[in-house]
Amino acid sequence: MTTNTVQLASIRVITDDLPRLVRFYEVLTGATPQYLTDDFVELVTPSATFALSTPERVAFITDNPPRAADNHTAIVEFVMEDVESLLAHMKTELGADLDIVQAPTMMPWGNLSVLIRDPEGSLINLYTPVTPQARQLQQNRTPKMLPPTNTAD
Repeated sequence: MTTNTVQLASIRVITDDLPRLVRFYEVLTGATPQYLTDDFVELVTPSATFALSTPERVAFITDNPPRAADNHTAIVEFVMEDVESLLAHMKTELGADLDIVQAPTMMPWGNLSVLIRDPEGSLINLYTPVTPQARQLQQNRTPKMLPPTNTAD
């Protein structure tokens, strides 16, 4: 018997304004956008790839095709070492283009969470496991929390 290990490789968001969405996710992830074509971009993170494309890239899907700015069912979640620091950076870089839905809030399971919307309206949850239980829960998952990048001065 063979096994078939399934891993999340990427998530793709369809957009009518590729430069704006690329900029948003570049600031959010810190990843360098890789333009594979003029209408398909990947941002490779340590755990998976976040891809963006225009509707033209999926024009072959003729039965109920994906549409830009029409996500009302999914929340994309990013784990990080310091959600408040990232939020401050995003406010500086994106200004009025940053839509904060929920300010930093401690969740009952121990994550400090911020809920934002990307420029297309998709919900994004940014979180940091804060309590020992939340950190252990994240360590039991894939992706695991990366070790802190702080270095001594």
